[in-house]
Amino acid sequence: MTQAKRIAVGGIHTECSTYNPVLIREQDFTVMRGDALTGADYFAFLPQPDVQILPLLHARAVPGGPVERASYERLKADMLDRLAAALPLDGVYLAMHGAMHVEGMWDAEGDWIKAVRDLVGPAIPIAVSYDLHGNVSQRIIDQIDIFAAYRTAPHIDVRQTMERAWAMLLRSLRTGERPFVTWAKIPVLMPGERSSTEDAPARGLYAALPGFDARPGIWSADQMVGYVWADEPRGTAAAIVTATDPAAAADLAAEMAQAYWAARHDFAFGPVTGTLDDMLDRAAAATTSPVILAESGDNPTGGGVGDNGLVLAALIARDWQDALVAGITDAAAVAACFDAGPGAEITLSVGAGLDPSGTAVTARFTVLRLLDGAGGAFRQAVVTTGGITLVLAARRRPYHNLADFAELGLDPRAVRLLVVKSGYLSPDLAPIANPNLMALTEGVVSQDIARIANLHRAPGIFPWAEPEGFTPAPQRSARSLARA
Repeated sequence: MTQAKRIAVGGIHTECSTYNPVLIREQDFTVMRGDALTGADYFAFLPQPDVQILPLLHARAVPGGPVERASYERLKADMLDRLAAALPLDGVYLAMHGAMHVEGMWDAEGDWIKAVRDLVGPAIPIAVSYDLHGNVSQRIIDQIDIFAAYRTAPHIDVRQTMERAWAMLLRSLRTGERPFVTWAKIPVLMPGERSSTEDAPARGLYAALPGFDARPGIWSADQMVGYVWADEPRGTAAAIVTATDPAAAADLAAEMAQAYWAARHDFAFGPVTGTLDDMLDRAAAATTSPVILAESGDNPTGGGVGDNGLVLAALIARDWQDALVAGITDAAAVAACFDAGPGAEITLSVGAGLDPSGTAVTARFTVLRLLDGAGGAFRQAVVTTGGITLVLAARRRPYHNLADFAELGLDPRAVRLLVVKSGYLSPDLAPIANPNLMALTEGVVSQDIARIANLHRAPGIFPWAEPEGFTPAPQRSARSLARA
């Protein structure tokens, strides 16, 4: 009987805007350790008859500012202790994001993955899965054997991507084949809102990837958009290929990189976009509903703070009727609502509690509904002022799924205007938008990319620069070259 393959599973997953002043701390992560990891639906695909899973630690946080260094080091040490106890191994799978920025660190995922490689040694294959908005480095490429990234934005293939990375790792262990990773950097960075795979040219570029997978010697072809709101040297788009044929991998990486580069001027916003005043004028003139307005500069799923009262102030100034604003993070305002209780009328100052550069709004509100959370950290309050219903959250979070509203007794389909802190709309909200508008607001995830600070990125990256020419330069992992 064949002995089961021993595979360790872990990872860390968050997205960090270096322009966001609010640090992500250990308590902001949802952490699964040991059996809690294998018992989670997130990893339900792992069990296989010939695999013994050694669950380590997986930490996931809502995007935000940089990760506090001490919090990161504690999580990494915990993971490494568990990894040491799990040895010996046949393989490692790390479920990552790719756009984490830790205080004082330019390549956080590189640090995490290198620590794993140093502990397990050079012979053990490591597979990783990434968000297509992650940033990659040569250090990362040199530590891994298998790479898979999301192929949709909005992300509807998270599970499929994780399964693809897992399946390639199992294929390698079962067959003895030794894949490697080749990549080609592309000097382009853009926001996800300009590179949605639902719109051209990204739609065509990503639709081609499964066909590339089928080429001889190729296991996976992945196109990275990169993460534009992290001002760090590794920031760039990239073509990444997992393969067993060096020549085929290099040719494909170059082909993908050149195609992406050639399309750089064609990427554009999918929804109607403009200033906040322009978008509110359009919403006021609309004869259909619900109009969904995305406040792009304060989008927490892109790394925004999530506490700006800018749109709320504009709606109050216009005496807007039948609007639902979901939501604004303000722990103090939520606590005041809980102290007052449902039905109470209170004066609240809402917004700019985390980022003082945002807009605070002071008004009279009626407390409509309260929803408690674990230890108070996830408390929410629904309040009204005039014709506006507002959702307040004690903890930074998005309101992008219909279930987020249902648990609060709210129906986003029944209002004239729904305001969410978002870029492109989530798969739940996009189908009900009638129409979908995006306000190009200021914030730590501003869509005006050419104007954001660019102090640490490599020179010559579009749109900050327009290089005269570009020739892809595919590079294989040092691991594969060492054993060639």
